[in-house]
Amino acid sequence: MALLLVIDDDEGMRKLMVRTLSGGNHQVIEAENGREGLKLMDQHKPDVVITDILMPQKEGIETIREVQERAPNTRIIAVSGGGMSHNLMFLDVARAFGADAVLAKPFRPAQLVEMVEQVLGALR
Repeated sequence: MALLLVIDDDEGMRKLMVRTLSGGNHQVIEAENGREGLKLMDQHKPDVVITDILMPQKEGIETIREVQERAPNTRIIAVSGGGMSHNLMFLDVARAFGADAVLAKPFRPAQLVEMVEQVLGALR
């Protein structure tokens, strides 16, 4: 069983991701912004952090950089719904700053589950 941290300021999207990922063999915790997410990361040491890119109080790229500094073995999945063309740019930047995988919103729940399993497979 893996511990997953979902960080997204959009409550509906965050709840959808938590519901989707809780259905498997994983424990899921959630945060509404990067600042809160980093506090939870320090407390709980998740295996995977799934973070939105555009958020108030600490955006996703900065969150990704801090996760890498604090816990280099933690896998990171970046998600973004910043519009089709902007979305790809944000996700490219996220990958350049260390995200192990990226996923454009909207996505199917099965895509998220598959991506989590892929990054967890890299830990084993």
